Amino acid sequence: MPQLRPIRSLLPSRSAGLSDADAGHAVTRRPVEPTPAEETVVNSAVYRDGRKTATPATLSEALASLPDASSMAWIGMYRPNDAQLYAAAKQFDLHELAVEDAIVAHQRPKLERYGKTLFVVLRAARYCDETERVEFGELHIFCGPTFVLTVRHSESPDLSAVRRRMESNPDLLRLGPEAVLYAILDAVVDGYAPVVAGLQNDIDEIETEVFSGAPGVSRRIYELTREVIEFQRATRPLLGMLRGLSAGFEKYNTDEELQRYLRDVTDHATVVVERADGFRQLLGNILTVNATLVSQEQNEEMRNLTQASYAQNEEIKKVSAWAAILFAPTLIGTVYGMNFDHMPELHWVGGYPFALSLMMLTCAGLYTIFKRRGWL
Repeated sequence: MPQLRPIRSLLPSRSAGLSDADAGHAVTRRPVEPTPAEETVVNSAVYRDGRKTATPATLSEALASLPDASSMAWIGMYRPNDAQLYAAAKQFDLHELAVEDAIVAHQRPKLERYGKTLFVVLRAARYCDETERVEFGELHIFCGPTFVLTVRHSESPDLSAVRRRMESNPDLLRLGPEAVLYAILDAVVDGYAPVVAGLQNDIDEIETEVFSGAPGVSRRIYELTREVIEFQRATRPLLGMLRGLSAGFEKYNTDEELQRYLRDVTDHATVVVERADGFRQLLGNILTVNATLVSQEQNEEMRNLTQASYAQNEEIKKVSAWAAILFAPTLIGTVYGMNFDHMPELHWVGGYPFALSLMMLTCAGLYTIFKRRGWL
């Protein structure tokens, strides 16, 4: 097994940042003790033959409390820091690469085997009704021959419920660490059911909003699509993990009851993955329909705007035509109304009837022309 990284390297140097004068007195200061790993342990118990036999206060005490190979220690840690996790790794002889993955967090769901120890990464999900959002949590499980060490980086999943369930079923608990692993897998997968129901409800609401023309529905479709994609990333790798566990049934002599148990978990996980895939495809179709409806609505608005513009142009043509008709007699009257002494027809007896006739003929001619062109 590779040598674990020294815990000392994870802690800042006590003399870092001291001046030369202070450095001489640094050795006389009281050393800073690292935070013990037990401060992040939220639950610790030792089981034998399916019954709790001890509740150790420290990790070393938990290992010392194992009377024989048929016993099991189940330790739960919540958000340990680097030094605390490395301290626990030293106690349980965990592989350094698995420990580094647990420290970094934000891992994809996976299953890896380091000797006799299984390292499992799960992503739990929880649907929040208040915000209509899906919250994701991360859980790391180290499953050895005589121990189960769980490291949670979020509130979900609630492993206390899993522990109560297993303690109430000694026949299942006496099957050992693998039974605990499968129970945790089952709890995580069962936790996906409310998420699926919540996403389905959101999709139904979006469909109603799309066909009712609600504003901002495109943004909601996009945000929900992002949640579904994240949900797929949390659930899709489970099928490969479960197949990997199933492939090792014969090699590791897995109990038949646990095999049935794992098959049931696989069935539930398959349904969840299929529903998530369906959600993503449905949201893609909804987005296409919404784009089509928006395009149709825009076309309708453009058509209405064009019709309004056409009607406005018709009115403008009528006004312009009448303005031209009325302008002709005004022009004639203005010409004959000029007060010059030497003007043709100024003293003509028939000048007034002639001017009126000219106005009428001009107006009639313009009216006829505009009428034929459809302006009037």
